[in-house]
Amino acid sequence: MNAKKISIGTKPSTRAAAAPAAADNWVENRVEEEPMKRLTIDIPASLHRAIKMQTAARGTKIADEVRQILQEKFGSN
Repeated sequence: MNAKKISIGTKPSTRAAAAPAAADNWVENRVEEEPMKRLTIDIPASLHRAIKMQTAARGTKIADEVRQILQEKFGSN
């Protein structure tokens, strides 16, 4: 029968002790985002294609850009 050995590692560093403090800081300082609602609209395929090509070239998402346009037009609350 082979005897198995279990090695016990060293004590956690003080860096690991800082993790709970960082978590507490995150919880205390986080900003809750407003709940989102879905908006569905119909647009011509050619317009969708143009929007998709331009947003893809910029590396952005259609939803993010449309959200920004709507925010600029209608503002917040």
